[in-house]
Amino acid sequence: MIEIRAEHCHHVPARERLLDACFPGNRRAKTSERLREGRLPARGLAFAATRAGRLVGTLRLWHVEAGLGRPALLLGPLAVDPAIQGQGLGSVMMQAALGRAESLGHGAVLLVGDAPYYARFGFDRALAEGLTLPGPFERDRFLGLELRPGALAGAEGLVRASGALSPVDAVANEVGVARRRAA
Repeated sequence: MIEIRAEHCHHVPARERLLDACFPGNRRAKTSERLREGRLPARGLAFAATRAGRLVGTLRLWHVEAGLGRPALLLGPLAVDPAIQGQGLGSVMMQAALGRAESLGHGAVLLVGDAPYYARFGFDRALAEGLTLPGPFERDRFLGLELRPGALAGAEGLVRASGALSPVDAVANEVGVARRRAA
């Protein structure tokens, strides 16, 4: 039996191994990673799928601004253990995550991914058409979903990270600000 639950810090090493297995090469070089690095996932929107205590899936959502001041979430990465891919776990995790995001009052979700796969959940290129990412990305893989009608209507401009800094990065940021003020 597979359980989908909130991700906890003890899942981190297994999550990183799973992501390396699912995204070989330099997954950290992706533009979407620039929006996630140094940030915490959105509260209540980091999921771990486990089977007999072993991590077999992960999905996280992150706070971003879709253009000027328009709140949204960035989904990713979604990863399922290669040994059980194709059995529907990714779909179940997507439905759980999107349902939770909607119940928490979020209005929109963006992602960079396989358009035919994500279309089944309502993601559409047209909803992200006026938006850009801070680095190279494949336009046809940049998708949006409105959890609340009109949440992305007229959205244009650069997508920016807006989530809370991770504790380590928050301290480093404060030290940097203090040093600049003292200079």
